Amino acid sequence: MYAPRVFVSMTGVLIAFAVSAYFMTGSFYTAFIQTLICAVLLQAGYFIGVLYLVRREKMRRGETAPAEAAKTSKDGSRRDGLRADAAPNLPAGDT
Repeated sequence: MYAPRVFVSMTGVLIAFAVSAYFMTGSFYTAFIQTLICAVLLQAGYFIGVLYLVRREKMRRGETAPAEAAKTSKDGSRRDGLRADAAPNLPAGDT
């Protein structure tokens, strides 16, 4: 889901919904309230969709990553050649 496209599409849907709600009810106030409710429902659906996509990707990566990749050997180095305890030994300054 490409966020700018989703927001533009969501705005278009809300405008179409507001216009149709106004013509069906004849009341600007009722159409405005219904459009706000519709916007909240659309946003909740978008949020749930993003959570679903993130969860699916996390599960997919968990299935494809071999369990041995994170294991370390006796000398503390991983199969990719990096030591497991390398991060604490890195310099953290602007020198």
